[in-house]
Amino acid sequence: MSLRSLLFVPADRPERFARAAASGADALILDLEDSVTPERKAPGREAVAAWLAQPRALPAFVRVNPLDSGLTQADLDAVLAGRPDGLVLPKAEGAESVRSLIAMTGGTAPPILPIATETPAAIFQLGSYGAVAAHLAGLTWGAEDLPAAIGAATSREEDGRYTPPYEMVRGLTLFGAHAAGVEAIETVFPRIDDVQALAAYVARARRDGFTGMMAIHPAQVAVINAGFMPGEADIAHARAVVDAFAAAPGAGALRLDGKMIDRPHLVQAQRLLARAGLPI
Repeated sequence: MSLRSLLFVPADRPERFARAAASGADALILDLEDSVTPERKAPGREAVAAWLAQPRALPAFVRVNPLDSGLTQADLDAVLAGRPDGLVLPKAEGAESVRSLIAMTGGTAPPILPIATETPAAIFQLGSYGAVAAHLAGLTWGAEDLPAAIGAATSREEDGRYTPPYEMVRGLTLFGAHAAGVEAIETVFPRIDDVQALAAYVARARRDGFTGMMAIHPAQVAVINAGFMPGEADIAHARAVVDAFAAAPGAGALRLDGKMIDRPHLVQAQRLLARAGLPI
């Protein structure tokens, strides 16, 4: 399952589902949590169940309510019959949270995408997800709930950059995902009116090792998809690295275009070609 872009849609706005599905996103996240008020949870569940009962052309995840909300089981009871392609678990606190959600499904949960940084305790569990990696669609993070949880004024500088504590949280999520061997999904970009800033945000995410990103508006999807696809120059360089090592199979390090490359560069090149759907 390709997860360059995952587009959030409020569960109680079924009139938006078809537009979201036509956006080009790799997957939808039908959201029963933050974007749905308490009195709209039940209609939201009904709308998601009705959508999942129809044939669908792209994967549909459902973001359920947190495990301590008292609402998770009702969410699952409503949507699991429609066989969602994944579940998004907010306020996850490590592998044990994943196990708890699986147990609530009767042991047959679809792949789970934890939002792994929304409570202070969650930060200290980011290295635990390897134990449940077989059940994960990836690992992602968020920088909105955590400041509120610790009484911080904001997670961002005036220019939009994350403050140092939240940069640390972002980095730990990135390494936690790769340590578990699962997709590292960047969090949302809050502005929908600044394409250049979004493109820069996506480029930074890809540079740092994220493999996809969540979106909050259909207008963001094309920029995200393009940003996570290797460009022609990237592909050409990766192919040159692979070919250089193929021509010298016993070499640990080689010179290419005036620079030294070694085995980590080969692994990086192979991953890039695989992500582009090209033979290695």
